[in-house]
Amino acid sequence: MRPGAVLALRAVGALAVAGGLAAGAWLAWDELGGQPIVRVRFGGDAGSVPAAARERLAAGLRGRPAREVSLAAVREAVRHLPWVRDCTVRYVFPGTLEVAIDAHVALARWDEARLVSVRGEVFAAGTDAALPIFSGPEGSAAEMAAAWERVARAAAPLGIPVAELRLSARRAWQARLASGLALELGREDIEARLARFAAAWPRIEAQAAGATRADLRYPNGFALRGVAAAPANPAPRGAGRQG
Repeated sequence: MRPGAVLALRAVGALAVAGGLAAGAWLAWDELGGQPIVRVRFGGDAGSVPAAARERLAAGLRGRPAREVSLAAVREAVRHLPWVRDCTVRYVFPGTLEVAIDAHVALARWDEARLVSVRGEVFAAGTDAALPIFSGPEGSAAEMAAAWERVARAAAPLGIPVAELRLSARRAWQARLASGLALELGREDIEARLARFAAAWPRIEAQAAGATRADLRYPNGFALRGVAAAPANPAPRGAGRQG
């Protein structure tokens, strides 16, 4: 037999083997794909997602043939659950769908319905946790989350937690303490200004009682606003205006 014919026969044989393997794989997938999803297994940060929300999603998947369930569609549905930042979904045959969840970690409140994560991402979720409030222009949450650690650290010596951090449209910062005192920080050197105020706080705390605002934007100091004036000493009896 000529060499060309031998090569041709070998090629035909290889194609036949490949075709047989492909057919076998298709039959195996067809059989496995027809099996129903028996369980949905959540992992990763699943504990951050309300159990009722997880169960509702799992109940809609159990009993459906695997081939009818789109992994991409399941991933998108999971990403819409409260607290879910991202997830991965895969089949584990037979009958198991595995969902690994990456959950948000809340840092602050953005408004009545949304929170800010430690990554600076705004997401919709509810919590009873005591969190500071962020108030700023839309799109500024990441900038505020990045500044929060520096602000909280510089204010720590005050011994009064920061309850609210604000960023104006002009990029000027303000921090409000849990006592109600508002600290005007300006647009730059906010850590140094806070640190200077915190260092002076033990000396002025008594006289600052009742103050509503502290302007920290001065080069070498600050000004307190809303401090109640000290009562005047009564004039001695008999002392009056002289003619």
